[in-house]
Amino acid sequence: MAVAELGVVVLDCPDPRALAGFYAEVLGGSVEGEGDWVDLKLPDGRALAFQAAPGFVPPRWPSPEHSQQFHLDLDVPDLDEAEKAVLALGARPLDTEDRTRGFRVYADPAGHPFCLCAA
Repeated sequence: MAVAELGVVVLDCPDPRALAGFYAEVLGGSVEGEGDWVDLKLPDGRALAFQAAPGFVPPRWPSPEHSQQFHLDLDVPDLDEAEKAVLALGARPLDTEDRTRGFRVYADPAGHPFCLCAA
């Protein structure tokens, strides 16, 4: 028997509306809210939330001293096309050199690592 069920994944960031907008372009959905808390309602009913974090310091990848703490795996049908799209939206590559793997690692505009994964 479970004690709880997952509510929403919340990403700390300096600008919740801007980061929610980035993920809305990547995943679809609608951005709701203003100020220190913004929700991204995804087309399948799930959600991501974004919370203002004064003094936010992004994780460094890879770095044992500045752990990433978590990351999102985003399944895509075509890694090359998805890569072009996320880079155009403001992501930056962290580990994309090995094109034989089924994933590539990027940072969102606030510095959170995420992976594009071959679906």
